[in-house]
Amino acid sequence: MKFSTRSTYGLRAMINLAQNWQKGSIPLSAIAKNENISLGYLERIFAVLKKAKLVKSEKGASGGYVLSSSPGDIDVYSIINALDGEASSFHCMDEGGKVYCNEKCECSVEPALLKISQAISAALKNIKLKDLI
Repeated sequence: MKFSTRSTYGLRAMINLAQNWQKGSIPLSAIAKNENISLGYLERIFAVLKKAKLVKSEKGASGGYVLSSSPGDIDVYSIINALDGEASSFHCMDEGGKVYCNEKCECSVEPALLKISQAISAALKNIKLKDLI
């Protein structure tokens, strides 16, 4: 499984926020500098994370972003799902876990693919931001 740059950068930025959880809001410019991520790209990522209610923005002189809940309540799956959508782990499996192919065959590998996909999702759901700091 290969995650997008968007998810990787988003996860790095969320870990940065988790590391600073008790310090209040962090400006995106500080996260961009600390993580060596383009500020413009990070702004687009955080717009999505905010819409998914994973972060909150605070305006003003000491404004920036803060996690919407504690690092123990936010899992990696939610972050990746917000940024990349609910993607399948395999090219021949839809988001719902149904296997299909160009030949409309009954694939004997379907049970294995479904178990693998479910295991990946479960593993990502079990990893909390607090586990990564």
